[in-house]
Amino acid sequence: MLPAISLIADPIPVRHLEGRIHGFLILRDLEDKLLASGSLIQNANGNRVTSELRFHFKDGSVHQETTVFSQRRTFHLLTYRLVQKGPAFKRAIDMSLNASTGQVTIQYTDDDGKEKRITDQLKLPADVANGMVTTLLGDIDPKVPKTALSMLVATPKPLLVKLQISPLGEDSFTVGGSAAKAMRYAVKVDIGGIRGIIAPIVGKQPPDTHIWMVYGNAPGFLKSEGPLFQDGPLWRIELASPVWPKAGSGQR
Repeated sequence: MLPAISLIADPIPVRHLEGRIHGFLILRDLEDKLLASGSLIQNANGNRVTSELRFHFKDGSVHQETTVFSQRRTFHLLTYRLVQKGPAFKRAIDMSLNASTGQVTIQYTDDDGKEKRITDQLKLPADVANGMVTTLLGDIDPKVPKTALSMLVATPKPLLVKLQISPLGEDSFTVGGSAAKAMRYAVKVDIGGIRGIIAPIVGKQPPDTHIWMVYGNAPGFLKSEGPLFQDGPLWRIELASPVWPKAGSGQR
């Protein structure tokens, strides 16, 4: 038996209060083919924050995450819902999670196209981070060599995994010709137990996700590369800017 790696994972302290966001995103494959356009809309009401991430694919598929969390001294997930449907995904899935009660409901289609439903009651750790990883990266000290968080995934059965987050160093980029730097993180999924030991051998270990963050007085997300679903391909999410009609086109 190989020794299990255990990381103490506490809720992340709030260093930067979250507020109102309305950002535009694009999703591409690693060959730079445009797959979907998206948005991130976030609003805060006191210490309660609601964040909604949406992607609308060119083939009609939809990816939507709705996350509600509190930010009183530390970040705590309250509720989370993930909806994925359409030909871009291996299976249609609708997962709802109440982190306060541990209630989990997963509706999905099996390999025969039949609709299934799973309801479970789990004891969830305080650091469960569904829908919050990029938010938390803005409050994690980049000098810390490794941070552990928990995440509930649908396989389609609910499975609690650990995320091991490590800073890999700074990468350079430019904005309007001006040089800037971003911190790149690797997010590794630790399945744990016997399954975790066997997974790399049978090719079931999920690939690492890489996330680029800009730091300073207002840390923020720049891009990520990783799968959006189990056994999914590596996709890139990036910030997007509006494209305006050219002068004289007649459009307003």
